[in-house]
Amino acid sequence: MKQVKKYNKLIRDKILEIIKNSGEKPYWRILTKKEYLSEIKKKILEEAKELILAEKKKDVVNEIDIQELIDVLMLELKLSKSEIIKQQEIKRRKRGGFKKKLFLIKTEKLIKR
Repeated sequence: MKQVKKYNKLIRDKILEIIKNSGEKPYWRILTKKEYLSEIKKKILEEAKELILAEKKKDVVNEIDIQELIDVLMLELKLSKSEIIKQQEIKRRKRGGFKKKLFLIKTEKLIKR
């Protein structure tokens, strides 16, 4: 009887070796560029969900894989750090940053009849 675990997700480069060393047989393939970009974005969302659950500083640091995924996404899309910083500055000037810790509850608008 075989135990099969399905993953269907982007993995780090050394995971295949780790799986083999644990006595399991991995089945894998190399993604196309389009698939790769899509999977990076999915992985960012997966890591963001894990980051939300992290409560202690050490857990947050452990779940900070988002930065590495963003770096890979930038590399694949040929975006420079300076382009990203410039865009962040433009957005910050237009809409502000997040330093004030503002939390919007709701808005209301009077409708004239």
